[in-house]
Amino acid sequence: MAIEYKRLSEKEIDTFIEMRINQLREEGAKEDIDLKPALKDYYLRHMSDGTFVSWLAMDGETIVGTSGMSFVEKPPYSGCASGKMGLLSSMFTNPDYRRMGIAKELLDRVVNEARLYGCGTIQITASDMGVKLYTAYGFVHNDNFMQYKL
Repeated sequence: MAIEYKRLSEKEIDTFIEMRINQLREEGAKEDIDLKPALKDYYLRHMSDGTFVSWLAMDGETIVGTSGMSFVEKPPYSGCASGKMGLLSSMFTNPDYRRMGIAKELLDRVVNEARLYGCGTIQITASDMGVKLYTAYGFVHNDNFMQYKL
């Protein structure tokens, strides 16, 4: 089996969204709204303006792994002089394909996209399963992160 990697295009968007929803379910999300329309709108808008990129792992025509990076900008600060940040999301590997290095390859590719975009930092809200991957890659916990839901 030879896994190939390619950037997400509009052709794969519906399958990508299904995989994103499966990822959220696996992480324990409650399904009280249909996210498909909002996700499709988000991905298409931000892919077209260059503020969202995704790499896919393909086994033939089947997507077996996904990644995503959204780019945001805020005023520069000491931890990020450019103010440009990458928000990592959609890291998911089909359970039958885990422990084969796919997630690390996908992570390498979106981290490189963030570097090319000029990001000074990358953030993620990691699942328990992902913490080992991100820690081994060099991510560190930031105890300052807080959230306020509207």
